Amino acid sequence: MERRGIALAGNILTDNVKIVGAYPEKGMLATITAETLAVGGCVPNTAIDIKKVDTSMEISVFGRVGSDYKGDYVVGKMQEVGIDCSGIKVSKTAPTSYSDVITVSGTGERTFFHNRGANAEFCPEDVDLENLNCKILHAGYLMLLDSFDKLNADGSTPMSKFLKKAQSLGIKTSIDLVSETSGNFHKVATASLPYCDYVIINEIEAGEIVGVSPRDKDGNLLDDAVKEIMQKLIAYGVKEKVIVHCPEKGFALDKSGEFTCVPSVKLPKGFIKGSVGAGDAFCAGSLYALYKGYSDKEILRFANLVAVSCLSAPDSVSGILPKEQLENLLNKI
Repeated sequence: MERRGIALAGNILTDNVKIVGAYPEKGMLATITAETLAVGGCVPNTAIDIKKVDTSMEISVFGRVGSDYKGDYVVGKMQEVGIDCSGIKVSKTAPTSYSDVITVSGTGERTFFHNRGANAEFCPEDVDLENLNCKILHAGYLMLLDSFDKLNADGSTPMSKFLKKAQSLGIKTSIDLVSETSGNFHKVATASLPYCDYVIINEIEAGEIVGVSPRDKDGNLLDDAVKEIMQKLIAYGVKEKVIVHCPEKGFALDKSGEFTCVPSVKLPKGFIKGSVGAGDAFCAGSLYALYKGYSDKEILRFANLVAVSCLSAPDSVSGILPKEQLENLLNKI
C-alpha cells in the first residue's frame, strides 16, 4: 500500500474565545469586548491549518465528540474544508470538550479553562490502525487524553503501545503535548518517545520532560539549554527529529546531531489579534514541511510563517493562508 496523507488523532473541542482589555485581579471584574465560537484542540486546529495551507493534502481525523451542537459545529468546520471525519466517534455519555479562552487584546496573551468532556473517552480502540492509510500519524495532546495517558506497571502507556503499533505498520509517528503539573508528566511523556519519529512541542513542555529550564531566572531564552533539552529528548529514543518552538525562535535537532535555529518573524505592535492555536499552526507547518521533505531550515521557516498567519486572527484557524500567500504575508507586515 502506497501511504499518502496525514492523519491526526486526539483532542477535538471548541474554543469559546473571549477578548478582554486586561486580565483582572482575583475577585475583580474584566469587561468582555468580543466573543466568538471557534474550533480548538490538536486535531481540528492542526488538520484545518494543513488543509488551508494546501487543499490537495489528504487529511483524516480521529477522536470523540458529544452528541451536541458543539460536536456538530467542530465536525462541520472540518468537513467544510474537505477533511475525512469518518474516524470521529460520537459519545453517548459525555459532552463535546471545550475551552473558555480568555484573550487579552493587544498582547494576544491567553488563559484557558478546560472541560475534558468526550476527549477523556477517546481510546486506542477508536482507531483502526491496520486499515489506516497515511504517511504520518500525529497524536495530541498527551496529558489531556485520559485513556491514552494511563501508566501501566511496566512503564508503558496506551499511547506508547498505540504509536509502537503504528510504526510497525510503516507509519511515521509524531506527538504534541501540553504542560501540566501532575507527578506523572515525565513518565507519561517519556514512555512514548521511543515510538516517535518526530516530536513537535514548545520550549516549556520540552524542558519539563527532561528537567532542564530553557530560560534563565529573568525569562531570557537560553539557546544552549534548548539544545541540551533536545539532545536529551533524542536520547530518550526519538527516531528522527525533535522540533521546538517558542516566541523568539524555532529549533530543530536531527538524529544525526544537526542543530538548526531560525529566528521568529518580528511583528509590529498591534499585529497579533490572538495567540490561541499558534502552537498548532507551527506544528501544522512542520508536519506539512516534513511530509514534503523540506530541509530543517526550511521546516522552521515555513512553520514560522504558518504561525504568523495564525496570529493575525483571534481564533485558531481563521488567519491561516494558502501556501502561495504565506510569502506575501511578510511584505504586508
